[in-house]
Amino acid sequence: MSDEAGGGKGVSVRLDKVSFSYGEALFAFDAEFTAGQITAIMGPSGSGKSTLLNLVAGFEPPRSGRVLIGGADVSTAPPATRPVSMVFQENNLFAHLSVEQNVGLGRSPSLRLAEADRAAITDALARTGLAGKEKRLPRELSGGERQRVALARVLVRDRPVLLLDEPFASLGPALRDDMLDLVAGLHAERGMTVLFVTHQPQDARRIARRLVFLENGAVAAIGTADDFFAGAGPEAFRRYIGAGGGGALSRDIARKRT
Repeated sequence: MSDEAGGGKGVSVRLDKVSFSYGEALFAFDAEFTAGQITAIMGPSGSGKSTLLNLVAGFEPPRSGRVLIGGADVSTAPPATRPVSMVFQENNLFAHLSVEQNVGLGRSPSLRLAEADRAAITDALARTGLAGKEKRLPRELSGGERQRVALARVLVRDRPVLLLDEPFASLGPALRDDMLDLVAGLHAERGMTVLFVTHQPQDARRIARRLVFLENGAVAAIGTADDFFAGAGPEAFRRYIGAGGGGALSRDIARKRT
């Protein structure tokens, strides 16, 4: 692994002519994600959004091409060795472990924690609004609190790349905004590279600087989120957000700029 792919600040992520097949579905990704920025990944269902994240994380091996993180080729590296953290729509908490134990897994899969590890866990829980809930089990938490536990685990892992696969899709609008603001705050502090899959135009507009639009298993367009939502994205993107209720958002942005 190169020095660029160590802990701390974000690093670049590149899918270099990567191809992948799942049954009859074929995917071909060629894109670079800028170091230290939040990039929203959008596209119709089946376009390959989760597949793209799984290729970066190492849960799926590319059929051809290379996955580069921080300039290092990790195409064959197992997920545990990649400088990546991932938060799923289902938060992947262990039901029999307490909040602090679930977070502690980010430091040690065996939960053999040194004093420094415990201090990092306490700090992460406090910063995600979970202080005082260390001993609770996941079933005793709200949906938003469970996702906060998943984000606290990301904090203690301290990886330069964060993958978010629609982690807030099941939350109501106000709580989803709170969680997005938490992600934006963590990004402002840590400067990690964030790839954020979402179906919600409002979510992408709220925190993303760049946007990648997928269609038919490939990257159809890449640009700034501002340009996409100002109407500079491809026609397929305009149809997509129009069908999803994003047309009003685009018109509102356009009015504010006139």
